[in-house]
Amino acid sequence: MPTRKKNLVIVESPAKAKTIEKYLGRSYHVIASKGHIRDLPKSQMGVDIEHDYQPKYISIRGKGETIKELKKEAKKAKFVYLASDPDREGEAIAWHVAHILDLNDGQKHRVTFHEVTKDAVKNAFKNPRMIDMDTVDAQQARRVLDRLVGYSLSPILWAKVKKGLSAGRVQSVALKLVLDREQEIKDFKPEEYWTIDAEFTKGRKKFQASFYGLDGKKTELPNNEAVQAVLKKIDKNKPFTVETVVKKERKRQAPAPFTTSTLQQEANKRLGYRTRRTMSIAQQLYEGISLGKEGTVGLITYMRTDSKRTSPVAQAEASKFLTETFGAEFASKSARHFKNQEDAQDAHEAIRPTSIYRTPESLKRSLTSEQFKLYKLIWSRFAASEMTPAVFDTVRADIVQNGVMYRTTGSKMKFAGFTKVYDAGSDKSVELPDLAEGDNVKLSKQDNKQHFTLPPARYTEASLVHALEENGVGRPSTYAPTIDTIQRRYYVKLEGRSIVPTELGEIVNNLVGKFFPDIVNVDFTAQLENDLDHVEEGKKNWVKVVDEYYKPFSKELEKADSEIEKVQIKDEPAGFNCDICGAPMVIKMGRYGKFYACSRFPDCRNTKAIVKEIGVVCPKCGKGQIVEKKSKRGRKFFGCSNYPDCDFVSWDKPVGRDCPNDGHFLVEKKTKKGLVVQCPNGDYKEEREESENSK
Repeated sequence: MPTRKKNLVIVESPAKAKTIEKYLGRSYHVIASKGHIRDLPKSQMGVDIEHDYQPKYISIRGKGETIKELKKEAKKAKFVYLASDPDREGEAIAWHVAHILDLNDGQKHRVTFHEVTKDAVKNAFKNPRMIDMDTVDAQQARRVLDRLVGYSLSPILWAKVKKGLSAGRVQSVALKLVLDREQEIKDFKPEEYWTIDAEFTKGRKKFQASFYGLDGKKTELPNNEAVQAVLKKIDKNKPFTVETVVKKERKRQAPAPFTTSTLQQEANKRLGYRTRRTMSIAQQLYEGISLGKEGTVGLITYMRTDSKRTSPVAQAEASKFLTETFGAEFASKSARHFKNQEDAQDAHEAIRPTSIYRTPESLKRSLTSEQFKLYKLIWSRFAASEMTPAVFDTVRADIVQNGVMYRTTGSKMKFAGFTKVYDAGSDKSVELPDLAEGDNVKLSKQDNKQHFTLPPARYTEASLVHALEENGVGRPSTYAPTIDTIQRRYYVKLEGRSIVPTELGEIVNNLVGKFFPDIVNVDFTAQLENDLDHVEEGKKNWVKVVDEYYKPFSKELEKADSEIEKVQIKDEPAGFNCDICGAPMVIKMGRYGKFYACSRFPDCRNTKAIVKEIGVVCPKCGKGQIVEKKSKRGRKFFGCSNYPDCDFVSWDKPVGRDCPNDGHFLVEKKTKKGLVVQCPNGDYKEEREESENSK
């Protein structure tokens, strides 16, 4: 009896393949393309500019065995389904696979689903469709434009600055945003201002208030003279009078479920995850996790989306779960609809759990620590988005004497609402004594302080993602690789969580900005994103879009090649000589930052890492100096200068003193309240003022 032919399903990842094969049963065989199988060649431009920018695709090196397997399985299959991811990249992968397998263009080979669950997958196979060529063309347009820009700019940077550099559309804008912020910080001029904080008592109860103004009008305190003028008006022997009391009920609505951008931002702020790490963990949760008897299940919907929409089915399930778990008063009475950004694509839902009944705690044993933390964040945010508002009783009181007004505000949670599952972080209860208009209160303490306005903060990965999204630059799939690229090229570096531009980044930005202003123009790049969206919607021709952007760029290229002068990155003297040949050592710029090298390179290839001593003798060997080092992931740690003879390492900075209780060396730790010096064994702690060196 001949073997019955099976339907072949081709997905992107092996993990997803295993999950889907279990759902579809014996008549289906599922294999993975392992991402793209065809792309533009690395060795040349690969775009025929003279003939409508036609891309010259080739099979990706190393994918020969995969292509061979795909062809072999397709030959013996009853029918081939292409189930790559439901976005532009996924559509393009399906198109490339269809080309290599010579599938019929007129047949419905394409299947998409936004969550890897049994029902979603089975329903998707009931409704196959043809490959959407408008979506493929939008991806082609982006790929071709990125290649034209990258492969045109990079050789100029190699020739004029140094080898190994690159420039691209979105990464150039991201770099410019970082450098513009750095310039704002440099140009910032701090302004002096003062505050007066006071403590009042009513009966036995104390409460805090701050100076608001004079004679009922808000008044600024620009200097100490203004403060003293206010203080002179106050008679310490007389009580203050409560002039007005305003009581209100305030509702706080739950935030929307996550988009790619907001997930990356919150995971960075709350969990300390880098954007690439967040997306990697989210991919695992989407593709499927083994849950024991239940089998492998996709736990979240597709993680590349800028839509805040959720399906009516998921909303109904959430309402049922929330009513059963917390009570009807916590479940939103009607389905909530969150407004998307103007340029958002609404093809996918927001990121949510595939079933709200799979609570984080119920899955804890099946997940790694990282998976659990991210899943909990996604689950909590979605649950909150379907819950009723938190309600607060607020009170504001103005307290006056001789025309000097202090203001105090209090807040008390009346109903927890969505905060039952999602900590919003900013609403803390501040209870005041029962104040009524006409009450007398006594001033018990007063504290006037000088302050200076602060410059804007440097970008973190989270705030840079927010800036890119806000400016309409890039799309959900591009945020993580863009930020990763500018770090790998050493155009920026991370100091703590702050993104700091390097000298090399400044050189590249200045050069690209001067000769290719459109490339670093935020509005220009955002308009291109809109045009790509119009290609996907079938409103614009992809060749025309590429032509409109490439023609002015090609003119700038001709001018730049002749006018850009070679940039000399001067080597700084290191201040000591080479211990091999005796020539002066210099500080050179490398791919991963600065390092010491012999000035006689290439005749002498002596190099040394640059280390920063912190002025503390090694507590282990007592001979070496403690130096600041960086791990492969860029995390700062401290080690002995006598390594490898002494293997002392510490994530926390040793301070050069021992614990008075057990003799263990003390370390400096950063907490939310500031710096503390403590014993790692936990039985000694002292607070310390933050020094410049520890920032």
